[in-house]
Amino acid sequence: MNLVDTTVQAFTAGGLLSKMALAYTPRQGQIDMARAVAQTVQGGGALVVEAGTGTGKTFAYLLPALLSGKRVLVSTATKTLQDQLHGRDIPALAALLNLPIRLALLKGRSSYLCQERVESARQGDGPPLDRGALRLLARIERWAQSTKTGDLAEISGMDERSSVIPAVTSTRDNCLGSDCPKAKTCFVNLARKEALAADVVVVNHHLFFADMAVRESGVAELLPSVDVVVLDEAHSLNETGIQFLGTVLSSHQVFDLVHDALAAGLQHARGLCEWHALAASLENAMRDLRLTTASHNSSGRGARSIRVNWFGAVPDAVESHAWHEALAGLQTAAAELHQGLQTVAQLSPELARLADRADELVGRCITFTEGCPRDAVRWLDAGNPMRLVQSPLDVADSLRSRVWPPPAATPSGEPTRSEPSRKAWVFTSATLGDDERLSWFTDA
Repeated sequence: MNLVDTTVQAFTAGGLLSKMALAYTPRQGQIDMARAVAQTVQGGGALVVEAGTGTGKTFAYLLPALLSGKRVLVSTATKTLQDQLHGRDIPALAALLNLPIRLALLKGRSSYLCQERVESARQGDGPPLDRGALRLLARIERWAQSTKTGDLAEISGMDERSSVIPAVTSTRDNCLGSDCPKAKTCFVNLARKEALAADVVVVNHHLFFADMAVRESGVAELLPSVDVVVLDEAHSLNETGIQFLGTVLSSHQVFDLVHDALAAGLQHARGLCEWHALAASLENAMRDLRLTTASHNSSGRGARSIRVNWFGAVPDAVESHAWHEALAGLQTAAAELHQGLQTVAQLSPELARLADRADELVGRCITFTEGCPRDAVRWLDAGNPMRLVQSPLDVADSLRSRVWPPPAATPSGEPTRSEPSRKAWVFTSATLGDDERLSWFTDA
């Protein structure tokens, strides 16, 4: 029996799913979707399917994907659904099908404990923490002694907005990579190794697109090796992709760089540069830029972000001369810090990484000094943090190039006829369009 027939039979009365739940009732919509997914998994190509609430779309794509025996990557819109798939749905189906699959969960680095930064936080090297934050830090330290994964989701009742989280996790900017003394036991590295060896990997859209942008989360290594890619809650792909496939300059980036550069400079290169002066110059330059948007922060809405249109040379209702002068001042201060860090970069991996971060900040300043490209859009998030954002108008081209990669060249140098990848791509959501062609999504 082929995959399509086996799949359909599993969803009928008396089939595999009825053994899993006595109250199971066959639903035609679920059977139709499962059949279409099985056909796509079997033959390759792309499937876009809308399945309304109550259809049972999760099992409709999981069951044929697991039955196929192929390597599968599932991406979801939220960490909550990601944890549900990894902790409940996929293990339950695998047990029902008697499939000994290797299952892995892969999240962004901010979801995993960084042992090096925990040690720094314990020593008081990070920003000062209040009493409640210190209690949470102590709780995290106790948990760190027994965790196998380092996934902070294991800690029940923890507020994801806590100031402790950035103190005990790493970012792409401050991670020391292979130069970190804890690299061999790094939870992020361990999660990636598990994912590379797994049969089924569950990620989320934020990680999926972050990897497209910077190639550092491990998804880029996974994609060529998987046969089936399922993008659940696909209606959110454009919004999520726009956040990652553009350029962001934020006050958090700047203030984090100021703090880290000052701490590392004093620790590894005290007396070799005017670290306090360089840090103060960059911090003040960022504050000057924020002051140019004061009119947007005076509405009594506190720290809540206010999105400001940016169609011309400067954001709406921002004085042009003051904006350009402040942005130029930020670029100059970042360049001076970069120069200082470059002179001592050989003294430690941390200083070398900080030099790269300062150089990247200079590049972001230049991006927002120049005009906005025709295929992009800009806006300002006024608030705390303040963010300058430039994103592509849509993510269709970036995603399309992965579903239908450019044609390979023949030995003569001529491209071959473009054909859909034999990898199976399944895009599904409860809301993808208001017509049968789902043109809102498929024509993007």
